[in-house]
Amino acid sequence: MTGGYILPTYARYDVCFTRGEGARLYDEGGREYIDFASGIGVNSVGHAHAAWVSAVSAQAAALAHVSNLYLTRPGAVLAERLCALAGLEAVFFANSGAEANEGMVKCARKYGAGKREGRNVIVALENSFHGRTVTTLAATGQEAFHRHFHPFTPGFRHVPLGDINALAAQPDDVCAVLLELVQGEGGVIEADRGYARAVARLCAERDWLLCVDEVQTGIGRCGAWFAFQLYGIAPDIVSFAKGIAGGLPLGGFICGKKTAATLEKGDHASTFGMNPVCCAAANAVLDILAPVLPDVPRKGEYIKSKLSAMGLSPRGLGLMLAAKAENPKETAARLLERGLAVLTAGKDALRFLPPLTIEYNEIDKGLDILRETLAETR
Repeated sequence: MTGGYILPTYARYDVCFTRGEGARLYDEGGREYIDFASGIGVNSVGHAHAAWVSAVSAQAAALAHVSNLYLTRPGAVLAERLCALAGLEAVFFANSGAEANEGMVKCARKYGAGKREGRNVIVALENSFHGRTVTTLAATGQEAFHRHFHPFTPGFRHVPLGDINALAAQPDDVCAVLLELVQGEGGVIEADRGYARAVARLCAERDWLLCVDEVQTGIGRCGAWFAFQLYGIAPDIVSFAKGIAGGLPLGGFICGKKTAATLEKGDHASTFGMNPVCCAAANAVLDILAPVLPDVPRKGEYIKSKLSAMGLSPRGLGLMLAAKAENPKETAARLLERGLAVLTAGKDALRFLPPLTIEYNEIDKGLDILRETLAETR
C-alpha cells in the first residue's frame, strides 16, 4: 500500500495498520505494535473497545446525520454531560480542534465587540499551538508553522509563557487570553500553577475572557476531565476535541456564564457538528473513562519512574508525557521498526500519549522496547 494518490503533507512512516485491540496495533503482515501515540491522543479508550463499538454501530444503524437544524438525543445528552463535567453552561459542537478554537475565537471577538468597538485582540503564548487553519495559525506562537501562509488573520499577540508582567502590560484592545496549560506540540511544557492562577485573576480584573485550549489536555488526558481543574481555575470558554469521541471526528467549545449567551442564531455553524454517531461514541467514551480516570495519574507516574530509571527526564501530566531525546524523529522511526509507536514534540522530545485504558503489561512491553532501542544508540 503506497498512498501515492494522497497529498504528501505528512511524513508518514512506512507501515499500514489494519486493526487494533486495546493499546495494540497490527499491520498488514499481522505484526503487533504497542501504541503510545493513540492517534495523537485521539484513541482515549484504545482500539475496538467493545462498548464503544456497540454504541457507534447502534447509532449508525439508527441515524447517521440530520444536521443542526434538528436535535438528536446523543448530542443533547452529551452537551449536558460535558457541561456538568466542566462546571460550565453551554456547548458548541464542531469536528476538530482547529475548528473548536476558531469558534472560541469568534465567541471571544463578539464578546469584546459588545464591550467596546476595537476590543478584539487575543493574547496567546509563545511556543503555543492552536491549529492549522489561517486563523488558528495566527494564534499559534511558533514561527515554524507560519512559513508560506501569510497574510494571517490579524488581532493576535504573543507573550512568553510564565511572564505575567508581559501580559499585564497589554493595552486596552484585548478581549481574551488564549492559554494551553500544557503546550503539547510545543514540547509538553507545563504552565506553572501560580502563573495560571495569576492569568485568571488578571482576566477577571480587566474583563478579559480566559480561553483555555484543551484540545489535547482535555477529556481525561492529564488525569482530570479537564486540565484546568488541576490548576484551580475556571475558564470563560474551553475547547476540546481529540479524545472526546475515541477515534471519530468531534470537537467543540464550552462556554461559562459570562459567554453562554454571546453567540446567537446565525453567528456560527458546523454542518457535521453534533453528528449523532460521533456523539454516541463520545457518550460511550465518557462511560468507559469514568472508572478509569483515577488511575490515569498513577499510570503517568509509573511511566515517569521507568523513564527516569532509563536516564531520561520525563515531564507532563497524567498520560500526556514527554522526555528529551537526541534526534527524536529518527528515534521514533527506530522504535516503530521495533514495535512501539510514539510521537515527537517540539524540537527535542519524544512524546507519549497512550490510550487512557492502557494496561500495565502493555506499558511495560512498550517501555522495554524503548529501553532496548535507546541502549543500542548509547
